[in-house]
Amino acid sequence: MEYYNPNSYPAFSAFEEPPPPAISSEGIIAEDITKRFRSAASTLEPGELVKDGYFSLFESVGALEIMDPKMDSGCLAPGESLYEDYDVTRPLLPSEVIGIIDQLLSFEVAWHLGYPLSQTLFTSVYIEKMVQLSPQNLEDADFIKDRPAGSPRDPMHTVLRAYCLGLLKSCHYVNERIKQEHSYEEEDFVTNTYSRSLLENLDRDMIREEIMAARKVIDDMKGELTDEVAHALGFRLELRTAFLRAIELSELRTNSDSLSVPWYQMQGVWESINKSRSLGTPVPDAFSAKIQRRLASTMPPRPIVQPTPEEAHENFKRMIADGIRVVNVLNYSDSQSLLNFVMTFQAQRPQPLVYIRSLLQSFLFHEMVILGRLSIRQILGDDLSITVLGRSVLLDPANDEIEAPQHPLFVISQQMELFRQRAAQSYLDIFRTFCQNRCRVRRTMFHALLDWESMQIDAQELDSRLQLQLKEKPLIYPPTNGVESYSLPLSSWTYLYKLRLMEWTVQLGFELDIYHPDELAGMYWYLGYLARTRAAHVERVQFFAARRAESEHNMSKTYTSLRPSQSQNYRSKPYLDLAALETAYTSDLADALSWLYAALLRLGLVRPPPRPYSTEALRYHQVRMKPFAGIGLPELPSHEAFARVVAQEGTSTPMLLEQAARAAKDARGKLEGMAKLKEKEAFAVGCHEAWLKGVKNATRAAIATVVAATSLGKVVQEKREGRVTVEVPKAEKAYHEWWIVPRVVEVRD
Repeated sequence: MEYYNPNSYPAFSAFEEPPPPAISSEGIIAEDITKRFRSAASTLEPGELVKDGYFSLFESVGALEIMDPKMDSGCLAPGESLYEDYDVTRPLLPSEVIGIIDQLLSFEVAWHLGYPLSQTLFTSVYIEKMVQLSPQNLEDADFIKDRPAGSPRDPMHTVLRAYCLGLLKSCHYVNERIKQEHSYEEEDFVTNTYSRSLLENLDRDMIREEIMAARKVIDDMKGELTDEVAHALGFRLELRTAFLRAIELSELRTNSDSLSVPWYQMQGVWESINKSRSLGTPVPDAFSAKIQRRLASTMPPRPIVQPTPEEAHENFKRMIADGIRVVNVLNYSDSQSLLNFVMTFQAQRPQPLVYIRSLLQSFLFHEMVILGRLSIRQILGDDLSITVLGRSVLLDPANDEIEAPQHPLFVISQQMELFRQRAAQSYLDIFRTFCQNRCRVRRTMFHALLDWESMQIDAQELDSRLQLQLKEKPLIYPPTNGVESYSLPLSSWTYLYKLRLMEWTVQLGFELDIYHPDELAGMYWYLGYLARTRAAHVERVQFFAARRAESEHNMSKTYTSLRPSQSQNYRSKPYLDLAALETAYTSDLADALSWLYAALLRLGLVRPPPRPYSTEALRYHQVRMKPFAGIGLPELPSHEAFARVVAQEGTSTPMLLEQAARAAKDARGKLEGMAKLKEKEAFAVGCHEAWLKGVKNATRAAIATVVAATSLGKVVQEKREGRVTVEVPKAEKAYHEWWIVPRVVEVRD
């Protein structure tokens, strides 16, 4: 039934009252209440409303939407029908089938990019006819209903139906995988199926058999089809088979070699599909936005999302390449390599699509078995041994076999289990956080910081209990002019990760273009401050790790059951050496950029925008440093101290630029040293190429900082500031997303 169209009635002047409606029913007596309504309305105060108690907000908004073409899905244009006129039973040419399939591929890519099914795949008339009655068996899953039993199906209909079956089934698995993992529907992906079936009740193997049968139909028609068309149709069906196989194998979480096979198959097939796009003939009538009117949705009708063939090709190609890489996470070497894999994989630009990120989460956390074969205890113990404990009594699994409550190893086992229970979720949440979109990563870290702050307090209490059992003696640290101190391994591990979270939070601010150019000097100084704090902490851990190895060697003679693995010993020292090198280059490059931007502010080449409703102190406490306000250690500097150290008022501008160039050169040297590390030395097993790319990009940023500081220094010496402009690039245009190096450009006459 069509709505009345208001445009079909004559228009009336604003000063004329329309005539009353013509009512022919004898049971209704019409009465004009206009005067009484206006009289009653005149008694209301301005802003006062009269609303019936049963007239809800939903109804009131719905009343506003009626007859609005942008909001009312039932509003029809003159002569427009409610249903699409396309006949799905009409014979199809092979080129038309290719065109329809390629259109479906584009819509599938758009869905993976985050657009809803209502604007993508569910605009297909063939898909709608197939799923609108929620088929419960394979025979019902057809876009041609009530086909006489035993009657032959058109060959091209067979091919298109088989493709649609594979498409819908793979969409079901993708949708379910994303729903099972942690993502954000308002930011990443729309899982709503609008009460339409994605063939969840049909067996995957039966659908594969239908696809194989369709491929046989193509083989039987080779006399009627050209080789190019036959191959084009076969490649498209093969893509669906490979995708279903990739999904099936991903559920097993076995070795990466077997899981990557169907992805490699898809990669080869996709290139062939792209080359054969020209063989297809578009069938635009086979897609209609009118179908949205029949979907279970509270959203108004929206236009069809139509990626270009080039966009669809690049995005699907990227998803396949990421699918090949993501299975490498299963090749576990050590906890730090795993963390580096997740960080480098998620730091790609563009970021992997939501389905790939969900696969990564599934590999990591499904059923709380890490990578399908490791317990949380194993990976947490591995990380503790690499970072702070090394070859330690505290991690010896033989402690669990001691049953005497008074035995020191029994108490150690109990206290370590308490720590693992406290730390496990927070530790795993670091990996889960990096699996989110980049904005959400930074936002989640805000909350994680407070959790790690609380955990550090708990770890200190457990450390004090362990000291008694280990009979640990305090040492003088620093050795020259320090005080007596204990090693505190558990709180040291917690503090180390808390500092890393703080650094990542600041660095993601640069990547996400959160900071204004005039704020970069301060934020880079704070990043350098955090890096120097972590460097000092790493140095402390190195000192106590060396002393602990000696004392626990003696303890192992007392408790003969203790036989620590030698592999734990040799990994700790390389990691701490790498951490010291990483923090050194970070502090050097951060200081260099801080001084460079401070000089630009002095010279007026970077100017703060007008901020009439805030002050520097207010922005410092309530905006930029708010995530760190609740952290006790390291203590947040006061705004006065922060402003003073960033401004560097006691240093001349030429000296400031000279310091920046020198610090950037030092950072470059350290980065070049890191670039020579092998994958095991860099704790980047399985991701060394991506890790090395990040190091090289940071090296380019250091070189660019040297060039910018040196050239600006010459300008200052020659007093040519007025002939220079500065461009602060966006993160995606910078050499490295975390190192935003300004470009100094001299204006020529």
